[in-house]
Amino acid sequence: MSIGVPDTHYALSGRLNIAYQVVGGGPVDLVYVPGWVSHLELAWELPQLVDGFERLASFSRLILFDKRGTGMSDPVPASELPTLEQRMDDVRAVMDAVGSERAVVFGASEGGSMSMLFAATYPHRTVALCTFGCFAKRLQARDYPWAPSWEARVKTTEHVEQYWTTGLGWDDLAPSLDPGGLAELSRYFRRCASPGAALALMQMNTHVDVRDVLPTIRVPTVVMHRTDDRDANVEEGRYIAAQIPGARFVEFPGADHTWWTQDRDAILDEIAELATGVRPAPQSNRVLATVLFTDIVGSTERIGELGDHDWSELLARHHAVVRRELERSKGREVNTAGDGFLAAFDGPARAIRAAVAIRDVVHALGLDIRTGLHTGECEQVGERFDGIAVHTGARISALAGPGEVLVSATVRDLVAGSGIVFEDRGEHELKGVGGRRIYAVLDS
Repeated sequence: MSIGVPDTHYALSGRLNIAYQVVGGGPVDLVYVPGWVSHLELAWELPQLVDGFERLASFSRLILFDKRGTGMSDPVPASELPTLEQRMDDVRAVMDAVGSERAVVFGASEGGSMSMLFAATYPHRTVALCTFGCFAKRLQARDYPWAPSWEARVKTTEHVEQYWTTGLGWDDLAPSLDPGGLAELSRYFRRCASPGAALALMQMNTHVDVRDVLPTIRVPTVVMHRTDDRDANVEEGRYIAAQIPGARFVEFPGADHTWWTQDRDAILDEIAELATGVRPAPQSNRVLATVLFTDIVGSTERIGELGDHDWSELLARHHAVVRRELERSKGREVNTAGDGFLAAFDGPARAIRAAVAIRDVVHALGLDIRTGLHTGECEQVGERFDGIAVHTGARISALAGPGEVLVSATVRDLVAGSGIVFEDRGEHELKGVGGRRIYAVLDS
């Protein structure tokens, strides 16, 4: 099968144009989420990668795209790191543009982190999840010892910055290639993004941490990894598979981090089996969401000061401005109890910015609110949200002082690269929930 270079099209994601291609016409849609950097048209100059694309397109309608800031998609300022949330928006924009309601999502390397978050957040749009050579966290921690240390990441970043134009040397990414193949791969990566964009993506990836998301993934999943991968330790793949309910882990021999340069057909066999052998799963009522709680501070005292009639008018104005900000931020009002709101968002950065906006417009009315946010798995029954994530958000909100926006560590980790600044408020024991590290939003 030889299909040639497909036409490149563009989907609008917010204000940015995201480049995409569609290849093949199989019965299932498959979105390929590339790793660090990519270039839709130059990728068709790499014979081994082309063979991989053609095989994927033999059993699926293959959807390829360049992430914002790379390849043929619109550039972004180096100072504006693309977040996982924005990348999810890009995938949805491309899927909508091609009329894809549900797709298998295949994420490679750092593309896997966003793919895992996408599958948890949008299970109704994800048929199945495949990952290769992925990590859940990019910095070493006591409970995640396989990732690089901070010093190692700094050294890698400095190496990329120094040798971007003269040849990076890709022995660690694809040691099975001969010198000619390595040179070809190096040329490809250097043409995929500007030095500033490549470094910005590396900085964002350094702070990625999706560990809390893994247990909330409810779609059929296969996690693939090579035994001697030098960029992402095989133990990271084993950890990811162990944390995702029902996930299958498949280990391949070799050391290449790139999926298309070793045992390509065996890897594609796993994807084909998952993509074509999965019956439509029952619609799950569990979804990953960011919940936001607000509560007016000192409402009892204000009622005494204003009287029932004036308080009712002020409360109506409060409700109106909160609902206006929720609509602007694509938040969903879940419940209004007295003078407080519970809202749900499909992205934590959007939720934080909505919380800050709500705090400010409410303050202009002469009111102060306390706000708490948490990202976790929620049970959705009709318009109602329930589950431990909801209770966690409520407990965090109760800790906030007047005008404070407090978030869990999960929220903080998921908005890495967003530019949002936090202050560590330490570990707190939340009733019925357990210990959680809490952060205050300082600048959004």
